[in-house]
Amino acid sequence: MLELEDKPFTTVNYLSDTLTKNELKAIIRKLGIAPVELVRKKEIIWTAEYKGKQLTDDEFITAMVAHPNLIERPIVVNGDKAVIARPAENIKKIL
Repeated sequence: MLELEDKPFTTVNYLSDTLTKNELKAIIRKLGIAPVELVRKKEIIWTAEYKGKQLTDDEFITAMVAHPNLIERPIVVNGDKAVIARPAENIKKIL
């Protein structure tokens, strides 16, 4: 989608280039959501270790940093805004 809009972008593969807690907190702020809303709840690690537990926002963030595959993706950031780009049309909200 960004290629079609002819917008410059940088791809960050946070499965291999792990985000820090501060980076993830900043993205969550830009998304305007609670940390729990960024968690992929069908992941095996979620069901095995976290499902059914009452976690604080900080504990959700710690879990996502420790297990980046729990982070919903893709995320597109543009300045101080971000969206989960699923569906891809969500990207238009922040361009």
